[in-house]
Amino acid sequence: MSGRVDERVGIVVITYNRRDELMRSLSHLVRESGAAEVVVVDNGSSDGTAAAVRVRFPDVRLVALDHNAGATGRNHGVALLDRPYVAFADDDTWWARGALRRAADVLDAHPDVAVVTGRILVEPSGRDDPINVELRESPLPNPGGPGPPILSFLAGASVVRRQAFVDQGGFDDRFFMGGEEQLLATDLATAGWRMVHVPEVVVHHWPSVVRDAHLRRRQGIRNTLWFWWLRRPARKALYRTVQLLRTAPHDRVTLGGVRDALAGARWVRRDRRVVPPDVEYGLSLLDRPQVTSRARRYVAA
Repeated sequence: MSGRVDERVGIVVITYNRRDELMRSLSHLVRESGAAEVVVVDNGSSDGTAAAVRVRFPDVRLVALDHNAGATGRNHGVALLDRPYVAFADDDTWWARGALRRAADVLDAHPDVAVVTGRILVEPSGRDDPINVELRESPLPNPGGPGPPILSFLAGASVVRRQAFVDQGGFDDRFFMGGEEQLLATDLATAGWRMVHVPEVVVHHWPSVVRDAHLRRRQGIRNTLWFWWLRRPARKALYRTVQLLRTAPHDRVTLGGVRDALAGARWVRRDRRVVPPDVEYGLSLLDRPQVTSRARRYVAA
């Protein structure tokens, strides 16, 4: 790795059948990130991803799973790192030079902060991702600190305090992929942790062309419903559910997402744990911005 290596930070990358995109992202991560260690978790790819990592990036630690663990693959990577901070990346994202050092400095200076989410630039043009506006204009009360407060995060563009992540159990494997961060973020907030958006922490995203848009939306709808049913008060969960059913496209994808959510009703009822009033207040402030957000099309369109 070029430049100064920051011993405080390791990177966990998850991938599945995106060998070419991963090779591009790893080239940037190894050359520019300054992380002390990079771990790639291959979720059972069948396109030669694991072999390509071994040959082209021998210094990268590889975890080759025999199945697709989705977001839970990150848990495997975190378990291998002993750094205080872990930067997540997807196979189509990479951290800009100096970004991880800035994030680690923020976490050092603010021991009550568990997550730093960066500013996303969409490649190849370098334009701002629409989610940046939503993060920057957060309506949550700001007690002061390194950036606007948030109540969720984007795993491919965030640095987490490792111990806080581990204490909350990491990502829930039942959510697999698609908005899986919200449950973990809310549990972190319930435990007293803060999360912030720091625009000076920059991450690049070159959206992969290897994706199933219908499956992504279906899982996003399912996971959104599960989160509301698991953590929101009954009246608010019902209101948001009705709102989603009214505004989402009336098609097979939406129907599939709702059916999938209902299929988990038994375990959702068993594991339901409503957030405390202060966290619910924050979630309620975010309801309207989320409904009108241009960056949440996986639910609304």
